[in-house]
Order: sequence, then C-alpha cells, then structure tokens
Amino acid sequence: MIEEALRVGIDVGGTNTDAVVLDAADRVVAKAKRPTTPDVTEGLRAALDAVLAEAGAAAPDVRRVMLGTTHATNAVLERRNLGRVAVLRLGAPATTSVPPLCGWPADLREAVCAGQAVVAGGHYVDGREIGPLDRDAIRRFLDGVAADAVAVTGVFSPADGGHEREVAELVGREYGLPVSLSHEIGSLGLLERENATVLNAALYGVAAHVVEALTAALAGRGLAARPYLAQNDGTLMTVEHAARLPVATIGSGPANSLRGAAFLSGVAEAIVADVGGTSTDLGVLVGGFPRESAAAVEIGGVLTNFRMPDILAIALGGGSVVREHGVGPDSVGYRITEEALVFGGGTVTMTDAAVAAGRVPPGLADRREALRRDDLMRAAVARADEMVADAVDRMALGRGDRPLVAVGGGAFLLAPRIPGASRVVRPDHAEVANAVGAAIALASGRVDTILPAGESRSKAIERAKEEAAARAVAAGADAAQVEIVDLVEVPLSYLSEPAVRVHVKAAGPLAR
Repeated sequence: MIEEALRVGIDVGGTNTDAVVLDAADRVVAKAKRPTTPDVTEGLRAALDAVLAEAGAAAPDVRRVMLGTTHATNAVLERRNLGRVAVLRLGAPATTSVPPLCGWPADLREAVCAGQAVVAGGHYVDGREIGPLDRDAIRRFLDGVAADAVAVTGVFSPADGGHEREVAELVGREYGLPVSLSHEIGSLGLLERENATVLNAALYGVAAHVVEALTAALAGRGLAARPYLAQNDGTLMTVEHAARLPVATIGSGPANSLRGAAFLSGVAEAIVADVGGTSTDLGVLVGGFPRESAAAVEIGGVLTNFRMPDILAIALGGGSVVREHGVGPDSVGYRITEEALVFGGGTVTMTDAAVAAGRVPPGLADRREALRRDDLMRAAVARADEMVADAVDRMALGRGDRPLVAVGGGAFLLAPRIPGASRVVRPDHAEVANAVGAAIALASGRVDTILPAGESRSKAIERAKEEAAARAVAAGADAAQVEIVDLVEVPLSYLSEPAVRVHVKAAGPLAR
C-alpha cells in the first residue's frame, strides 16, 4: 500500500457540499455533490459517504481529510451557538475614549459580550510600554464576569505581544479559560484587530463541534485519516490549530475555489469565477494563491482586519429566479432539481435561460428542445452577461491580459467570451474545484509586525521569518519543507525612530 495513497477534500457551500478523492499523483479519482443541509454536518457526512462509495476505496487507503466549512460563518451571521466572551483591552489610560465593541450590531454584541474592560498595559508602536500591566485590575474584572472565553487585545501587540502572553498565562493558571490573543489573529489597527479577536473567542464552541463531528464521521466510517481544516488564505491547519483559531476558517470557501481553480487549470495568474446555485464569487489568482483584500473585511456587521481573500460576490447562480424585472437576487438553491423548468418544475431559473441559449451542462443536453427561448430568457442571459462583465472589470483593475477560469456547478452559465478577460478556461472537474482546493492545500503561518530600521533590521527580519515558519509547522506543515513565500516591508517614516512594518508568510506541504 502506498503511504498517503488517498486523501479527501470536502467543501461545504451554501447550496451544495462537494467532496473529492485524490490519489498520490493528485489525480481526481472520485467526486460527489450533495445538498447542504440546515445542519451542515449532515450534508458533510452525506458527501463523504457518496465520494467514498464512488471511489470504492478501502478505508485504510484514506490518509487525510481536508474540510472547508461554513460553520463559523453561519454562527456569526445567524447569531447562534456563540460563546460568551470577557473582552479585555490592554491600553489604559490611552484608548478609553472608544470602548470595545462600540461598532457592533446590538444583537451580536448582546449574544457575545459577557463584560468588557480597558486596563493598564500595552505598547507604543516602537515597542515601548504604555504602562506596566495591571494584573490586579484584570483579576477584579474576571472575578465579576461569567464567560466561556477571554479575548485579549493589547495596543500595538503585533509589535510586542509580551503583555498579551502574560495575560494568557494568568488566565490559564487562575481561571482555566481559553484565551484569544490579538497578535496571533490580526494586524495593526486596534479596533478591527480587537473585533477579530473577540469573534475568534466566541467561536471556540463552534470549532469544538466541527472538530468533534468530523472526527466522529471519520471514526464511524473506519477511517484513521488525519483531519485538517481549510483557512481563509487557501492553506490548511490541523484541527488542534483550528480549535484555537476558528476565525481563520471564515473565508475558506472562496479561497478553496481559487486554489482549486489554479490547480485544475494550471494557470497561476487569472481571474476566477466560482458560479454556485445562489451567487458567483470572483477572485484573483496571484502566483497561484488568492489575492488578499487590502481593506477591512466585514463579517456579520463587524469590521475585522485579518487576512481574507479579495472576493466580489454577485447575486447570480444556477438557481437564480428569472422574472420580468431581472435576475435574482433570490434563488431556489438546492431545490433546483425540483423547481427549475428543465427538471419539470414551474420556476424559471438562470439554468433554464442558459440551457435555452445553448449553454448546456453535462446531463441536460436532451432538455434544450423542451424549452422555448422566449424574450424573458433572452433578457435574463443578456443581464447575466452584463453582471459578469461588470464584475470582471472591477476585479481586473485595468488589466485585460488575464484569463478567466470558470469553476463551480454553475460555470456553464458564463459566456464563451467575457469582456475584460483574455480567454475563458473551463478545466476538468471544475464543478468540484472548491473541494479540490481543500485537498491540495499547503499549511501556512504568518507574522505581521513592526521592526527597527537600523542595523538590527536584518536580524529582526530573520527572527520574523523563523516565527512565521514555526507558525506554519504548528498549523501542520513539514518543518523540513517550509519556505518563505511572501515578504513585504513598508517603511514607517513618521516615527521618532526609523522602523519598518514587515509581513512574512511561510508555507509548506503537510507533515507525514
């Protein structure tokens, strides 16, 4: 038996849960789609069962299972299953004029916040202390709240995370609560980093449920495979790492699609359109990885600043309902096989309009003649083409020399030629690109910090590289094969002492 002969990639989408089995040569040997259920875990199990049955694989041959999931996203959007968080900011007397969570929607704040405090501590941008850490104030605060976890955010902690680590030791030793530390999650920008840290702490219970469900699903099927979860930058982490940083899974779906599109097409520089049942997500590949958003990302009405793929979503999918006034934004979703005209239903969808226009997916070629291409369908196809062309123009940023890679179950909706793209690439297995992206992903680690620009700069950058590599290994990478894949230096000339902001990303294949 070949070691690591088979691995399974699973991606939970809004309409379908997709699964693939890849062999040691990265070939797709089986694939399956199943509807995403209200309890997404049931759809996960159904997709896993279906793809293993198609592969006909003996259970011992599956060595790894990689999951991209919407569990964390759904929990934040729906305000359910979230933990109660004690929110602790280290920065007094600075920062007290803007309290924690001040921009949060009232219902989400009510669901998450067990109490908040701003105590002495934190650092200036150059690493000097604003003031000594007030441990007594921290104890008084925690003694007065009933929380499931603690979120700790120090002023400029990406430059020096010492105070945050001291609080984590205190809380673990005296209170036994899990602690979310901001310098491990976000970059510079106090409020957005704090928001991400609180969301991370609120998601600990959700992460535990996902990990338990996945490991139970594997055990129940006799699989001794090692499980991993997909991150929002297109890489993987161990379930142990995911349990500590669940917020990193929030953007994993679009990132998986982009990585899968790059792998299946062999194109490293491209625009990707992932067409699902309800929406189309567009992103950009740079060196085979998702281009990251330069702006703060809003999640459930909360601004955050951790790394997320630069994604533009439009309300266009295979299940989008067609009416006189236009297309969507509502969709029949996973009910398309019951409600669309091509399947004998009574609702006009974008799938019907596309099939009538000659854009026919596999398995529906014999249905075209049953559809009459009337003015409503012609207008829907024209409107859909306009929406896609406009979205491509917005993502291209003036460049028209990149191809567009069409993936997702609704990729057949896209026109043969799209303004703003040099050509349209439709790779094999495009309908399960998101699951493929999860299966072939690397593990990664990041560091975003501020370093002196003087003679010690080179040594400090080497330490940052080492820390990024260590974080990649903690996420599951093989220490012998980790490489620095991104290094960005930005001079900070407005400081009293010259300094640079440094972002380092390390990545590598999974350890055996």
